[in-house]
Parts: sequence; C-alpha cells; structure tokens
Amino acid sequence: MARNPVICAVAAALSLGLAGGLAVPGAAQDAVDIFGFKAPGGKALEKLVADAQAHPLGSKENPVRADMPKGQRAYLARLRCADGKRPAFERAGSMGIGVFGRIIDGYDVRCEGSTPETTMIYMDMYHPGHREAAAVEGFTITPA
Repeated sequence: MARNPVICAVAAALSLGLAGGLAVPGAAQDAVDIFGFKAPGGKALEKLVADAQAHPLGSKENPVRADMPKGQRAYLARLRCADGKRPAFERAGSMGIGVFGRIIDGYDVRCEGSTPETTMIYMDMYHPGHREAAAVEGFTITPA
C-alpha cells in the first residue's frame, strides 16, 4: 500500500509536537500565530487596536479579539440582549483577512423577541490570553 506523503508529514509533526505551534517556546508565542507566522505585537499591535477603536466593536474594522474558538464562544455566551437573555449564535464562517492580519470569523447573533433582533459580530480569534470586557453595541455583557 502506497503512503500518502502529506499524511506522513502531519503524523510525524504531531508525534514530534511540532503541529499547532507546540514547538514554539512559551516566551515567543506572542510573536507568532498558530501557523508559525509573525503576529503583530507590542507597539504595532497597540497602534492597530487604537486605529480599530475608531469603529464599532464587533465590526469588520474592529473585530472582537478572542483567544481561539473557545474564547469566541465564551465572549458570545457573556452577551445579553435588551431583555437580559442570552442571544442565540451560530458561526457564519470565515470572513476574510481582518485589520490584525488574520482571518476573522462572522457570527450570526439573534435575540428572539428582543433587540437587537439579528446582528453579525466579527471576531478575531488569534489573540492569546485576550478576554474582551466591552459589549458589542446593543448588548450588555456579564463580567464572568
């Protein structure tokens, strides 16, 4: 049986702990993303954040920053509609490259029987350790 070279390479990387950024030393993780590409940090990231804040939080121009899909879901779970209830949400898909140079995700967020009825919230999951404290316009957010 012939071996698939791509599968062999992935298996080798996993066995060596090289996939998913595992080979990146902890101190350097802020400097590269999960794909091994240099990520903005320090003053460059501060400038990008400051420029983005000229736009509404959750827009394409100012996506909610989060720590991977788990962080995205945690943020959305903390949002509250005008009636105080949790909104329903579903990932709409990847929405292209965002202002921080990474792929952003769009989430369809719905407040059935309340406002905002339907909102698209854009999120950037490539911000290790970041936990957004502000709510997207039209929502409130719980602290925990």
